[in-house]
Amino acid sequence: METIGTRVRRERESQGIERRELASKTGIGYSTLSELERGGMQTTTKLRVIADALGVSQRWLETGKGPKSVREEPAVSAVLAIETAPDYVRVQQLDGDADMGDGSINEDFPDIVRGMDFAPTYIRSVVGFVPPPGRLVLVTGRGDSMIPVINPGESLMVDTGVESFDGDGIYLLNTGNGQQIKALQDRGDAIYVVSANAVLYPAFPMPKGTLIGGKVYLRNRIDRFN
Repeated sequence: METIGTRVRRERESQGIERRELASKTGIGYSTLSELERGGMQTTTKLRVIADALGVSQRWLETGKGPKSVREEPAVSAVLAIETAPDYVRVQQLDGDADMGDGSINEDFPDIVRGMDFAPTYIRSVVGFVPPPGRLVLVTGRGDSMIPVINPGESLMVDTGVESFDGDGIYLLNTGNGQQIKALQDRGDAIYVVSANAVLYPAFPMPKGTLIGGKVYLRNRIDRFN
């Protein structure tokens, strides 16, 4: 079955681009890109960056449908540029859930359904700094493992620039069972995957090969998860 990773690999190879070169161009970890290309990941929050680096349509990369060339896509970026004040930060909302249970594979490819504009002061109060465009995304949590810290349906701001353990906090990760929202804690002997609902979801050492897709913040709270 053709996947996003299949299209990324085929397009990369057709242009004579080495995987390490694409990783360098996009700022995506080599191991993350490798996992995507071999089908271990269904999708990634950085498809726009990959599409831009390869010069192809993000929609085509996601679905395999529509024109591959960005030159054939309807022009929509000008509308977003006009609607967004130059001193505001636009954060895209992805139409894709992140599981907060025991893990489930989301077969739906996340599509950008809307963008939200935030004042830089607000972004700085949540994340601690103002990142470059495209680094922050919004996802929706589902499941009960992070109650009461995160309730199902809450919007979560994800800093996709964090691709490795960056201190105790809440992360978007994939331990092999699909996208999940879980806390990571360094307990000395290992980094543990921890749920707020520890009775139903006991903590366990982070499995080797776990992919970290970003660090998570609640959009409607100013608290940073540390």
